[in-house]
Amino acid sequence: MVLDTPSLYFRAFYGVPESITAPDGSPINAVRGLIDMIATLVRQHSPRELAATMDADWRPAFRVAAIPTYKAHRVAHGNTEVVPDALVPQIAVIQEVLDAVGIARPESPGYEADDVIGTLTHQASGAVDIVTGDRDLFQLVDDARPVRVLYTARGIRNLQIVDEAFVTAKYGVPGRAYADFATLRGDPSDGLPGVAGVGEKTAAALITRFGSLDALIEALDAGVTDGFPAGSRTRLAAARDYLSAAPAVVKVAHDAPLPATDLTLPAKPRDPEALVRLADRYGLDGPLNRLLDVLGG
Repeated sequence: MVLDTPSLYFRAFYGVPESITAPDGSPINAVRGLIDMIATLVRQHSPRELAATMDADWRPAFRVAAIPTYKAHRVAHGNTEVVPDALVPQIAVIQEVLDAVGIARPESPGYEADDVIGTLTHQASGAVDIVTGDRDLFQLVDDARPVRVLYTARGIRNLQIVDEAFVTAKYGVPGRAYADFATLRGDPSDGLPGVAGVGEKTAAALITRFGSLDALIEALDAGVTDGFPAGSRTRLAAARDYLSAAPAVVKVAHDAPLPATDLTLPAKPRDPEALVRLADRYGLDGPLNRLLDVLGG
């Protein structure tokens, strides 16, 4: 099981009231919510291995170089992301808690958590469940392995199981073609413009007709006119430079440099003393005890 930890702690922050604070009054809602999410996931799915991936770089230079608008609307200053003030100090606490419990939190300099997830999934020898609220990771589903996304849009207790059939039913494209479809459609939440005038239906029709973005571009460059929905060929031709650059942004890496890490689910805390200190300082006895009960079970 691979966790998109930033996606989960943002969900926890907005899902647990900010009135939930540590004994000193500091915000702790995201930390408590994330711990309870992990306990629920482990109890319901019993993974043998668990990785809580992190963003070493939320807006990697290679993606900005390809599409300068990538996440530009979420920049606070420099390369710092806009994050609620009450969440910022909790991220370090989350890291401390994960370390003390013994849950691996892999990250890779210059890459996002998505890329770490893509790399771990590529390296895995067996089945993988990816827990995220980010549709971008639908591109990793693979029934043959299998790789599934446990999609959190409806909440951690009501996960949607995303496999190839889900992608086909939802978007009308082959189950492994989500990245190509998303490239054409775009994603305003990530500053990805897509092809102007090409919405979901046209994008799905194009990917279904040509099979892949590469095949579509090959047909476009070869002057093929058949198979293009009305008006779409002109729009695609106008967006030819975008179509060359965007895949580097949309597709998650499968080769982010990662140190060898033991992902085995811990049966007991790695650092019990540190965990006691964290529990006392931040008032985390309840959620940590629930997590440790699940891990020890």
